[in-house]
Amino acid sequence: MRILALGGSNLIGPPTVRRLVERGHAVAVFNRGETPADLPPGVTHLRGDRDELPKHRAAFAAFAPDVVLHAICMTERHARSAVDVFDGIAPRMVLLSSCDVYRAFGRVLGTEPAGPPEVVPLREDSPLRSVLRPYGDAIREPEYDKIPAERIALDAEAIETTVLRLPMIYGPRDHRHRIHEYARRMADGRPHILLGETVARWRPCRAYVEDVAHAITLAVEQGRRRIYNVGDPHDLTEKAWVEAIGDAFGWPGRVVVLPDAALPEHLRFDGDATHHLTLDSSRIRAELGFAETVGLRAALRATLDWTLSHPPPDDAPPPDYAAEDRALAASSAPA
Repeated sequence: MRILALGGSNLIGPPTVRRLVERGHAVAVFNRGETPADLPPGVTHLRGDRDELPKHRAAFAAFAPDVVLHAICMTERHARSAVDVFDGIAPRMVLLSSCDVYRAFGRVLGTEPAGPPEVVPLREDSPLRSVLRPYGDAIREPEYDKIPAERIALDAEAIETTVLRLPMIYGPRDHRHRIHEYARRMADGRPHILLGETVARWRPCRAYVEDVAHAITLAVEQGRRRIYNVGDPHDLTEKAWVEAIGDAFGWPGRVVVLPDAALPEHLRFDGDATHHLTLDSSRIRAELGFAETVGLRAALRATLDWTLSHPPPDDAPPPDYAAEDRALAASSAPA
């Protein structure tokens, strides 16, 4: 098959492109070329901006893709442009979406009206957010919302779209540095990591980047007009997650759970962690044969290796360990 990947240079792109090439597909990558990416030989590079797709229609047509993998469709406008540009060029598209389309995610953010926790794990037909643009002007792309993007792509008659709703992804090249705060404390030899009692019980949705790349590859090869959740089956609470990171690190400390109000301000969760976000991924497993390719401990070890050697750019202020020690000393929890 011939696959045109829009994006392909950040967290998910390189392992997906490598996997597609290894499976014998011809791959072209379209992006601005501003982010270095370790892509295999033979990949065709097309330079351009996703906001200017119509300018590159002739180059897309010359490559003649069987499938378009849209990894950077963030808004309704992006989806509409892709549907229009690839009409008559590609019969199929795989659009990468997010678990943040679900109403439960909006309640974690505090943008949805209050309500009881959703039934979890969340299925593809679980309720979606009623409030669009959940991040507003707080992000670089304030129009961001995957809900209208999904609808436009799925409703398009000219191109058959598979939507993958992805979880919180961890692994090497994670620009969000999802495990950094825990890893830093372990590397600093802290004997305890503090969690609030609500967050300690929270069950978010996660997956390792190589497993996500495998799911994307299967959707590219076999997809249909369908929505699939992607998520690992571990269903770990945040406390169990930190303990799993500690096991992979070889950290001898312990996770200590305190009342939410007893935590220092810098450790308090900015959201409502009474709403769980675990995903039901049984559909992609049953229909496309998805299964994890990397064990949890190995995935966390690889993530730790990268994380510890690539601290965030704004990582200069050290954590307020003194405040954490005072909070632990003031509690009844054993140190």
